[in-house]
Amino acid sequence: MTCTGSSKVNSESKEMKIPCEGTELIRRTQESIRQVHSVKNVAIIAALGFFFVGFGIPIFFRSSNHDVGYIHDEKEKASKAIISSRHLFPEDFVWGAATSSYQIEGATHEGGRGLTIWDTYCEGKGNILDGSNGDIACDHYNRVEEDVRLMKDLGLKAYRFSIAWTRILPNGKLEGGINPMGIAFYNRLIDELLKNGIEPWVTLYHWDLPQTLEDEYEGWLSPNIIEDFGSYASVCFEAFGDRVKHWVTINEPWTMAVQGYEDGTKAPGKIANPQVDVYLAAHHLLLAHARAVRTYQYSFSETQNGKIGISNSGDFRYPLNPKSSQDREASKRAMIFQYAWLTDPLVFGEYPIEMRIRLGDRLPQFTDAQRQEIIGSLNFMGLNHYSTLYASAKKEKPIYGGYWTDMDVDFSSDPSWPKNFMGWSINPDGCRELLHWISRRYPSIPIVITENGTSEDDHNLEGAKHDEGRRQFFEGYIRACGEAIDMGVQLEGYFAWSFMDNFEWEYGYTKRFGICHVDYDTLERTPKSSALWYKETIESRGSNILRA
Repeated sequence: MTCTGSSKVNSESKEMKIPCEGTELIRRTQESIRQVHSVKNVAIIAALGFFFVGFGIPIFFRSSNHDVGYIHDEKEKASKAIISSRHLFPEDFVWGAATSSYQIEGATHEGGRGLTIWDTYCEGKGNILDGSNGDIACDHYNRVEEDVRLMKDLGLKAYRFSIAWTRILPNGKLEGGINPMGIAFYNRLIDELLKNGIEPWVTLYHWDLPQTLEDEYEGWLSPNIIEDFGSYASVCFEAFGDRVKHWVTINEPWTMAVQGYEDGTKAPGKIANPQVDVYLAAHHLLLAHARAVRTYQYSFSETQNGKIGISNSGDFRYPLNPKSSQDREASKRAMIFQYAWLTDPLVFGEYPIEMRIRLGDRLPQFTDAQRQEIIGSLNFMGLNHYSTLYASAKKEKPIYGGYWTDMDVDFSSDPSWPKNFMGWSINPDGCRELLHWISRRYPSIPIVITENGTSEDDHNLEGAKHDEGRRQFFEGYIRACGEAIDMGVQLEGYFAWSFMDNFEWEYGYTKRFGICHVDYDTLERTPKSSALWYKETIESRGSNILRA
């Protein structure tokens, strides 16, 4: 739905006029885009070996001392650095919980929202385990006040949510018109959060690409997406940036690229050409991120004074046999192919050399202009972390080519490690070691854990009230975060995944990650015991678990 006039939305903080097509918001957005295009040579200083992104964050070039090949050799030394006498997390440590738009909002046919690739993907036979979709989900769209009240009751200091691109631009493009009802919905949510003392952390893209862009030019496989994402980001900064001070551009580009274009387990589910498409989609995701960051930097940061980063997924990989050079190389390669692949360009302006050697021309090249735009394009690194595995040299070579073949690693678990309802291994030590590895490879850049959580078999309410497995998970991983801080890691926040049970992508409603139980028949929310424990942890700044 597009609008031809304008409407007004009343909020606690202000009365905001919502311009529509051809009015002031469009004009200001277009002007900010022109400013981005006019700025040249933003990374000349980087040629001297040092770069300031423009927000006061120093970015150093990579050296051999930060290479992932040292991860196991340094493990024992790093662990000994833990200070057992520390009791509290820093006073300004951010405690929150996270969700995403398609997983909780529902109301997919309300409020002028356009179709997304997940609406389409859910229609495909066999794509979703229980045949469900996000049409209703948790109906958060109609229950904002109730949900924020529950967040306040649980003592959350911050809430990370994502904006649905098609609620803002129903056809994905600025020229298609801005949807005033979408602007009004997120104003309502943001103002309600602030009224209750909860800081909004906003993700611009959590996988729900406008279907129109997929139809027009194949979405993330086309460079056209960069311009359209930049325009969408500019609208969001203009509409919400006076109150939102922390932005995440893209959630888990790794998942979008690998599971969307090789595994086929997530939208758009295209698996015809994984040898090329995985890397091409990731390339455009990173360039779109950079465009959004530069748009914010050049047109909004001076007046809005916010910070902007990205959320990359990262799991830790120990070598199966530390004495085996092949297994050590496999663990190094696994870390590079998952985390460094999508972080190195943001810091160093290039993909990891190990990937370039293996992939050759299949790994896209950055032009000089793109390199200038992407290098140093973050204030903080968001980390979504869930599990740890062993890595070893692959014993059998697959007959097909693609991302997993290129990585050339076998994965295994330790029988002593517990597993959650997803079958994922639980190992808090891996979280600590991952944080240490990231801080060594990318020194001076703050880290925020933007997702960490677990799925338990708590479908019925009685079981959910006593989700001891989830409580133990959080206790172990938050303790590991405290240990990482003691080791010198610049960790500034932790967001539990998830605030409430929701639509778990290809698993539908069969898996539950929430600290609040949702009855999908009545949509009643009930805090689980893990939520009450998390409240105590926030109130005590972690003193309930970090004891000498």
